[in-house]
Amino acid sequence: MSYHYHNETIIKNLAEDMVFVFGSNMAGTHAGGAAKIALQHFGATRGVGRGWAGQSFAIPTMNEHLQQMPLSQIEYYIGDFKIYVKNHAQTIFFITAVGCGVAGYKVEEIAPMFKGIAHNVIFPESFRPFVEKTLPKINQHFLKQVIDPLLILASEPEQVLETLHLTAAEQSLATILLNTPMFPVDSNGRERDFEIQDILHTLNNKIPRFIANDATALPVGGVILALLELYRINEQDFVDVYLGQREISAPSAANHAKK
Repeated sequence: MSYHYHNETIIKNLAEDMVFVFGSNMAGTHAGGAAKIALQHFGATRGVGRGWAGQSFAIPTMNEHLQQMPLSQIEYYIGDFKIYVKNHAQTIFFITAVGCGVAGYKVEEIAPMFKGIAHNVIFPESFRPFVEKTLPKINQHFLKQVIDPLLILASEPEQVLETLHLTAAEQSLATILLNTPMFPVDSNGRERDFEIQDILHTLNNKIPRFIANDATALPVGGVILALLELYRINEQDFVDVYLGQREISAPSAANHAKK
């Protein structure tokens, strides 16, 4: 059974049987990010930095001094939350990108901690690679099918994707890459243009006639950057796979979170 996901846009209301889950500080100031939304719209209470309040549930990611908590401590609180979710099977928990905003952690550091949680949750789309089943190996066939402007710039890429000769796991991976914000900004609002340009420059020097230097380049480069970060590989790894010299397996979810 697969999980459900949301597109990480700001929401201000949920159905009565749903709970808004956000990252908090132990002081319960709820001054920014998802915590502020929880305070304004979902019944979070000032001074309560952990657990249920109103239509919200706080997972601490910062201490009472508003300093970043160690990942091991955050994992402890997420473990408590997983038990709470299991014990409240009739409630649907709308999980935001806990710890990936004000607290400053990366998705790949936080998301794997939620792996194995009960299915009455809705995850942010960026968590998908780290809570679903193992991602497939990437090979030359996959890259040449997916790293294609005709797919990436299509008005309805899902329809184009269905016409490609990919396994179900490869289609899922392609969907993740296409839906990962990188250009013009990533999910944290950071501009990645120069990084993408550097990647494309390197690849064009190593792969003959790889991609034209036109308006399609940066969006395609954004998908490549998403792949490099997801699989924790570099440009040379990409070149090796694209040229058919090897295949690369996805890193295990357990290795994403730094303890």
